[in-house]
Amino acid sequence: MAEQRIVHCVKLDQDLPGLDKPPIGGELGQKIYDNISKQAFKMFADHFKMIVNEYRLDLTSPATDKVFEEQMQEFFFGGGIKLPDEYVPPAEGK
Repeated sequence: MAEQRIVHCVKLDQDLPGLDKPPIGGELGQKIYDNISKQAFKMFADHFKMIVNEYRLDLTSPATDKVFEEQMQEFFFGGGIKLPDEYVPPAEGK
């Protein structure tokens, strides 16, 4: 079994298992691979799923790819997540 790659996750400020490969090509993908844990990336995936649903984004559109990259940059290396103005969190216990 391959040894687990550990990174110092800048999002969670902990040493945790890293991603198996860069999530996207290019400089941002490499930066995420080098600095973000699997746990933090799952948090982002859940966040982006909400963004896709809230804005009804077309996952086949190049414009959505741009939103995905912008959201990753902001989530991991920017000021954190910004929920859509129209977002209403689900009620507790439902």
